[in-house]
Amino acid sequence: MESDNDQAKRLLQLLWRQALPPRTGGRGPKQTVSVDAVVAAAVALADRDGYEKVSIRAVAAELGLRPMSLYTYVPSKEALTVLMVDAVAAEDAPIPAGLPVRERIAEIARQVRAEVLAHPWLLEVSPWRAVLGPGRMRRYERQLAVLEGIGLTDLAMDRAIAVLTEFATGNACMAVAAARGAAELSDARWWERYGPELTRFMSVEEFPLAARVGAAVGERYQAPADPDGAFEFGVERLLDGILAERDAN
Repeated sequence: MESDNDQAKRLLQLLWRQALPPRTGGRGPKQTVSVDAVVAAAVALADRDGYEKVSIRAVAAELGLRPMSLYTYVPSKEALTVLMVDAVAAEDAPIPAGLPVRERIAEIARQVRAEVLAHPWLLEVSPWRAVLGPGRMRRYERQLAVLEGIGLTDLAMDRAIAVLTEFATGNACMAVAAARGAAELSDARWWERYGPELTRFMSVEEFPLAARVGAAVGERYQAPADPDGAFEFGVERLLDGILAERDAN
């Protein structure tokens, strides 16, 4: 059985496999597909069926392999998940240097949100203590490059990226929930089902502000909320704060 250190070493070797010299010779069965193909199959499966459907057996079936043979590529689902997250991060396009500073900073949040919307299963993967691979590191390098030279300290640069990322991820979570809810039952039908009963219990006298604002929101968005509009509103306020921090230095 591998020790924790051996497992960590193997995972890092898998993550940074492109940076390692090519293997020559060696023992063991000849691999019929690549690690890249395994990771791509797992990402496609998660995108299509959800993260809970991803398993060594399921990914092997996608590739026409026996489950045990997949362990010659990745040691576990946990390791595969790390590779999947890094592969998705590697898809990020460079942020154009010619954009105005404010737009370049906003693009950090837009890319994070777009990534989650394209791969909702990312919401089920903890970002805490994520093992860093080349995809995530290149993205962080590009994000830092957006903020480099605008007048923020190193710590403020990292904090700005963290705040933009966390806001974009949270908003994407609401947008994903809205899309899933609409697929199951339209907002209009949902309100037809629950609205009349809710008005029986919710007293306008007891909740005057909630009743007034809720009615305005419902009339404006025809839905309980507007994740897209909230994202644009929030990003603008965050940009105001980040640039104010710059101007204060």
